[in-house]
Amino acid sequence: MTVTKWNVRAGAYYDSVVLMQLQRGLLELSGVVDAGVVMATQANRDLLAANHLLPDSVTANPDDLLIVVKANDEDFAIEAIDKVDELLTRRKSSTVSEDFRPHSLSAAVKQLPEANWVLISVPGRYAAGVAREALDLGKHVFLYSDNVSLEEEIALKKTAREKGLLVMGPDCGTAIINGVGLGFANRVRRGAIGIVGASGTGTQAVTAQIHNLGSGISHAIGTGGRDLKSDVGAITANQALDLLARDPDTKVIALISKPPSPEVATQLISSAQQTGKPVVIYFIGYPPPARQIGNLHFAISLSEAAEIAVKIGDRRLETVEKSPVSSLYLRGLFSGGTLAYETLLGLQASLSPIYSNGPITPNQNLKDPLKSEAHTIIDLGDEFFMVGRLHPMIDNDLRIRRMKQEASDLEVGMILFDVVLGEGSHLDPAGELALAIKEIREKRIGELDFVAIVIGTDEDPQNIQSQIDQLKEAGITVFRTATEAVEYISLKFSRHNSNQFPPVNLEQLKQPLAAINVGLESFYDSLISQGAQAVHVEWRPPAGGNEKMAALLAKMKNKKEN
Repeated sequence: MTVTKWNVRAGAYYDSVVLMQLQRGLLELSGVVDAGVVMATQANRDLLAANHLLPDSVTANPDDLLIVVKANDEDFAIEAIDKVDELLTRRKSSTVSEDFRPHSLSAAVKQLPEANWVLISVPGRYAAGVAREALDLGKHVFLYSDNVSLEEEIALKKTAREKGLLVMGPDCGTAIINGVGLGFANRVRRGAIGIVGASGTGTQAVTAQIHNLGSGISHAIGTGGRDLKSDVGAITANQALDLLARDPDTKVIALISKPPSPEVATQLISSAQQTGKPVVIYFIGYPPPARQIGNLHFAISLSEAAEIAVKIGDRRLETVEKSPVSSLYLRGLFSGGTLAYETLLGLQASLSPIYSNGPITPNQNLKDPLKSEAHTIIDLGDEFFMVGRLHPMIDNDLRIRRMKQEASDLEVGMILFDVVLGEGSHLDPAGELALAIKEIREKRIGELDFVAIVIGTDEDPQNIQSQIDQLKEAGITVFRTATEAVEYISLKFSRHNSNQFPPVNLEQLKQPLAAINVGLESFYDSLISQGAQAVHVEWRPPAGGNEKMAALLAKMKNKKEN
């Protein structure tokens, strides 16, 4: 019959790597069947209980170190508990260097003043406080810690943005700055491809594949998984795009993310269009609007994102022309539901908000099909419009009436429509529509663009070339596919984001990396092994983990500083 013994050490903090190694050391001892070494949070206690390693009589606070040993008999269990200090001392003496290790971030900054980066991997409830201190000291933050509240993340990132600093994270697992990997990064060669990654393992997959294809990475900037949520608004991703756009050593940018919120995806795509550099975009699980829109290339997998980036990087790059930007709305009037759907699918990534009577997602549903809102795509062939009417491929009356209605709205800057030729269709749709558009323009106050998608062949009875010529003579921009029209419109309506915040200092990104590590010692070891300058802080929870005492000390500190 086995015996379980435990030991609680109040306020004793060790990072997770130390705890893992201590647990392994206990499991190697004679007579030990199982062991658990954790900070006594509720989640860790639940895991111990699930593995039958938490006796009912154990009492411990979340900031206490809890050591549990299950052994073949009581003597083995007691002997194992007694060896804990020896195991900790043995581990420390074999890994810790002779260098002085500061016990605070401010002391570490004095020891390594050239450090521009602070790596933070302490427990989540303390991480925001350490990050705030780093920002106050003018340092960029790589925030590996999770369990940081969304409110704290937003506050940290807004503070950083106002100071021209980066907060990568929370829960940021991977970054590569000037050739040095932070967190869980692969060793990759230097090159001309920059990465903005809201997915740690996704960033690893792309950077590793780029290396394997013979190319390399300039910088890979992590954002943390929640950065592209609407609440956060992609603060770090936007900073990273701007930073890489200004970096002359970065020729191609890859933007990798788990599914972003639709409005953030739209805004980021506009920001990517404005970089003036080729940008490969892979939003996992988000339907790409096209294979390419101007300088944007859309991938359908992580490996393809890497392949496209490498292929573009191998070509001689030309400057991307920036189209004139419209701040007005688009109204699309289609005779066919499928064309309307394909156009909506393509435009939803670059126009927001966008509505339709044939929505792809519930938030795109147009409340009243007779009244457009913001950007709108209408299928006039829908049964709602067809009661007592001929189909709009035969009769243009309904579409012309709707064009006049849309043109009367001075917030509308473009009207898109399809012209579908073939058997059974109107014999001269372009002639009738072109005449109506000329009349609309004569009465319109302000400019109004018209764009047509013409579907047909040179053997159709309407004479497709004549149809196209009539439309062009009326000043209408003509495309033969929805994809071409989507690209044109996306570029036309891309938004210029005015940046009222100071830019992140590019020179700090390009300097040899020097960093301060607070938390996991393995991150410090990794920095040193890559040739970076680094200082490791022997961090402990404030006031030994007593939150009331820590809050009191923080108040006293603030009073003293003020």
